[in-house]
Amino acid sequence: MGIKTLGGQREFNEVELSHLAADGEEIRGREFYDCTFTRCSFRETKFVHCKFNDCTFADCDLSLASLANSSFRDTQFERSLLVGVNWTMADWPDFTRQAQVGFHKCTLDYSTFIGLKLHKIQFVECSVKDVDFSDADLTEADFGRAVLTKSQFRNTVLSKANFEGATDYQIVPIQNQIDQARFSMPEAMSLLYGLNIVLVD
Repeated sequence: MGIKTLGGQREFNEVELSHLAADGEEIRGREFYDCTFTRCSFRETKFVHCKFNDCTFADCDLSLASLANSSFRDTQFERSLLVGVNWTMADWPDFTRQAQVGFHKCTLDYSTFIGLKLHKIQFVECSVKDVDFSDADLTEADFGRAVLTKSQFRNTVLSKANFEGATDYQIVPIQNQIDQARFSMPEAMSLLYGLNIVLVD
């Protein structure tokens, strides 16, 4: 099914959309409330001024999607591809103290979250490689069992964040706020590498 399946309708409530294909197309000014997207393909799709409230994306592909001024509220992504997405283009409310999105068993490699305030955001069991979290506020974020190869944490707030079971992260404590964050061994030893100290047996 292509984007024409949506017709001229602007608002969708409690709708299940399956196998919708809109690769490289533009979806503008649509609002989705309590909708489920299953096995949909949105590769390089341009979402412009769209709203997603209480939605779920399951087994979808949103790689290289553009999120210009689109908003997400209580939206979950499960087993989905979100490679190369610039999340800073989305519309994030300044007043919120809790993340509006959660990712579970997703691939978010090469994405950008620079400067965003996303408290309690979840990246559980996700591939989060080469992702830039510089200057972001990720207080109480959950990176449980995530793979964080080459992801960048600079001036990032990670207070009370969970990294239990996470692997391959490179976090320099003096460059980030990690008070009360949870780490598990032996991966937690990597926190010492950026402290200019000498480790001996």
